[in-house]
Amino acid sequence: QVQMAESGGGSVQAGGSLRLSCGISGYTFRNKFMSWFRQAPGKEREGVAAIDRADGSTWYTDSVKGRFTISQDDAKNTLYLQMNSLKPEDTAMYYCAATPRWAPTRLRLNQSEYDYWGQGTQVTVSS
Repeated sequence: QVQMAESGGGSVQAGGSLRLSCGISGYTFRNKFMSWFRQAPGKEREGVAAIDRADGSTWYTDSVKGRFTISQDDAKNTLYLQMNSLKPEDTAMYYCAATPRWAPTRLRLNQSEYDYWGQGTQVTVSS
């Protein structure tokens, strides 16, 4: 079993930055892809960024490209999401997720591909 726990959320003004962390424990070596999702009130959960644990390849949803960076620290079993130039529309609960299964590129930001989830951390961006 894999356990995941997010931290680093908070409130920030538009244009500011936050770095989210996700501590991962359990059978971490099995994970092939790790990702960040977010869900705003009244909206569906959407994939924000994903990373291939083996080679570090990354994928981003269009709305965060150039502003967010996903990264991993294998020694610390930690996944990060650096968020810069934050906008009010980035306000949401952010979740980290992982899967031991291979997923085609077009589905690596699809929540149905992920088996393990954290509880979420709230990010609020004020204008």
